[in-house]
Amino acid sequence: MQLVPLHSAWQFRQQGSEELYPAQVPGCVHSDLLNNGLIADPFWGSNELELQWIEETNWQYSTTFDLPDELLAYEHVELVADGLDTLATIMLNGQEVARTENMFVGYRFPVRALLRPGRNQLMIHFANPMAYIRERLNTHRFAEWNDPVGGSSNIRKQQCSFGWDWGPRFVTCGIYKDIGFHGWNTSRIAHVQVRQQHANGRVLLKVAPELAGATDHAGLRVRCRLSLGDQAVAHAEGSTLELAVEQPQLWWPNGLGEQPLYSLEVELLQSETILDVHRQRIGLRTIVLDRHADEWGESFQFVVNGLAIFAKGANWIPAHSFVAAVAHADYENLLRSAVEANMNMLRVWGGGIYELDAFYDLCDELGLLVWQDFMFACSLYPGDQRFLGLVEQEAAYQVPRLANHACLALWCGNNEIEQMAQEIQATPERKAAYEQVFYEILPAAVATYDAVTAYWPASPHNPEGYEKGHNNERAGDTHFWEVWHARAPVKRYEQMKFRFCSEFGMQSYSSPAVAATFCPPEEMNVFGPAMENHQKNAAGNQIILDYISRLYRYPKDYAALAYVSQLNQAYCMRVGIEHFRRSMPRTMGALYWQLNDCWPVFSWSSLEFGGRWKALHYEARRFFAPALVSAHLPGDESAGKGNYIVNTMHQVQIYTVYDGLAPQNGTVRWALYSLDNKIIKQGKQDVALRYGESVHHETLDLADAIERHGRPSLYVRLWLEVDDQAVSQQTVFFTAPRFLNLQRAAVQHTIRPHSDSSFEIEFSSPVFQHRVAFDLAGVDYRASDNFFDLYPGVAHRVVVLTAKLSEAELSERLSIRSLVDSY
Repeated sequence: MQLVPLHSAWQFRQQGSEELYPAQVPGCVHSDLLNNGLIADPFWGSNELELQWIEETNWQYSTTFDLPDELLAYEHVELVADGLDTLATIMLNGQEVARTENMFVGYRFPVRALLRPGRNQLMIHFANPMAYIRERLNTHRFAEWNDPVGGSSNIRKQQCSFGWDWGPRFVTCGIYKDIGFHGWNTSRIAHVQVRQQHANGRVLLKVAPELAGATDHAGLRVRCRLSLGDQAVAHAEGSTLELAVEQPQLWWPNGLGEQPLYSLEVELLQSETILDVHRQRIGLRTIVLDRHADEWGESFQFVVNGLAIFAKGANWIPAHSFVAAVAHADYENLLRSAVEANMNMLRVWGGGIYELDAFYDLCDELGLLVWQDFMFACSLYPGDQRFLGLVEQEAAYQVPRLANHACLALWCGNNEIEQMAQEIQATPERKAAYEQVFYEILPAAVATYDAVTAYWPASPHNPEGYEKGHNNERAGDTHFWEVWHARAPVKRYEQMKFRFCSEFGMQSYSSPAVAATFCPPEEMNVFGPAMENHQKNAAGNQIILDYISRLYRYPKDYAALAYVSQLNQAYCMRVGIEHFRRSMPRTMGALYWQLNDCWPVFSWSSLEFGGRWKALHYEARRFFAPALVSAHLPGDESAGKGNYIVNTMHQVQIYTVYDGLAPQNGTVRWALYSLDNKIIKQGKQDVALRYGESVHHETLDLADAIERHGRPSLYVRLWLEVDDQAVSQQTVFFTAPRFLNLQRAAVQHTIRPHSDSSFEIEFSSPVFQHRVAFDLAGVDYRASDNFFDLYPGVAHRVVVLTAKLSEAELSERLSIRSLVDSY
């Protein structure tokens, strides 16, 4: 066989114009317009609003190429287009090849008869999606939750490109994945299904290739080999391909073991001629969605290799508004950040795209389980045969594409459609359309092309019946948004006993460094036009300020405002996630909204656009740590009549939570401090840390000390030691930080070389400093910690990985702040 890529010499033009411009393939029209200086930066200021004409325009892409002579010698020559966005008419040498209308399908078209020796021309016309949508509004008109214009549910295209409550409206088009020609003889391998049987310490792989081309397979044979590194493990040949693996090295999620990946090679032969070769890496593991009856209802937990795990992670959205712009290094940066924050699962959310291959390959390598939504979100969808046919085609392409990945843990039908149960049931036609897609077509595709991975109809989903409400504390998964959308107190999390919380979140503002990529410093006002355009949630800026005002004093400038907003976000997620972890095994997963951004924006992400860590991501490293010490404070603080503060908090319930495999023994220590640096009382307790256990060890009642010293003058330092090292730590206040009598003092620091590309910075302070945050101006860096508490006389060391700088250069770029500096 022969593969001939077509990635060079592309041009594009607006339909009706004769002027051609260079185009990048893979890419999209927005990127090509920008690269040719035809539009301003789409992400700057309010430029988005001036670029909406692009979605109403038709575009043409073309390339002229010399065909290798040997390609026409093959019996079959196909044009292979892995990703066309979306309404494409493909012309080869002036002849129409095909028309497409699904962004989520890779296409193969036989074109041998249209090709000629020497010079050839390929032209792809992209029709604007808005005309297509308007034609279909008469038969399907439903108000999507996030599309400000309406109609996006009528087209199989990235739904969030029409606008979302964290993303801009850039309805683009183009060739966003690889394109080229594939020449082959007789037959080829279309895809390979691999099933694993684990028993008695061995693994049996059943390998089933599906062949395309010749209907008569006489004279064809298939053989396969499995290896690990350079070592051959097993091989098989014939009509039944079974590979027995003795002493298998199992694949584990991050934090629970290694991620060995075996290499599987499947060859298709005719006599001794190799016609095709399929290569893929696989991990030997079992993943089960365990739903068994228990004392609270029905469990919802993932069991990997027989071990029930608490899913720790976040929701993933497209990493760029223009998806072809995401390079392997971008994926790796974001996914390694997830691993470094002790995550073991990501949910690929259903309003974006089925991610590029690099994403799933990296998740395999890094041990990140993937909850994979099908690409439907926040809207009802059509039920006509044309649309259902597109869905069947999409599932038949995507399920076998992803099924063999070690990381794949779950197929999920959609995002949040069952939250509109009343609308689903409004007419028999709507109900039939919904159930035909999510209860018939998609699970049937999973059963046919995967047959191993569990299918879940929606997120959230109530297995007792979607018509009975979407959030069920007895069973299923939950999206909990009372904190944020309903502006409920953060302690509302602690009243909930979910089985698995797959969405919940809190927004924060962009750091000044990221804000500067879309707004000049003199216009950094959250209610100004540029920043309002980079807040896509209605009233989002006001909601952030509301939650900030409950905890912190009025910040003195935008930098301080962004800082305290990120502290608030981290605090809110810590309260929720530590509660969910303390609730094991009743609750067995917490995936916060959201990991990443698709453009620079005020949002729920813990990683800003470009990968910069917010305070939340550093906090995630702490609250997702294998060994966690956690404090629960019963009671609350609120404003009563006359704005007098009512506070009922005086107890500290001390827990440890552990999901490390190796049993450990440790010591929980605590010290009650006054803010004039005196230790009032302290204590310790030896603890046993065992896998999957959440243990309430002790309840401190500090009412007497509060009465004597006053809440604004007290805090508790709580930490867990293992082998004399603090592995988890947190600070407990008995009032909102805005009421604390914090002292002002300079944070002292010492910088030492740590390696060729890293430094160790030691921070210390004579007084308590809440949430010390440092930054290195103009430098990309990765720090082992940030936004941490400093206790008087206790040094804190941080390793900073960065481009090679001198100690003097690093010191010159270093800035440090803590909460007391924000007002």
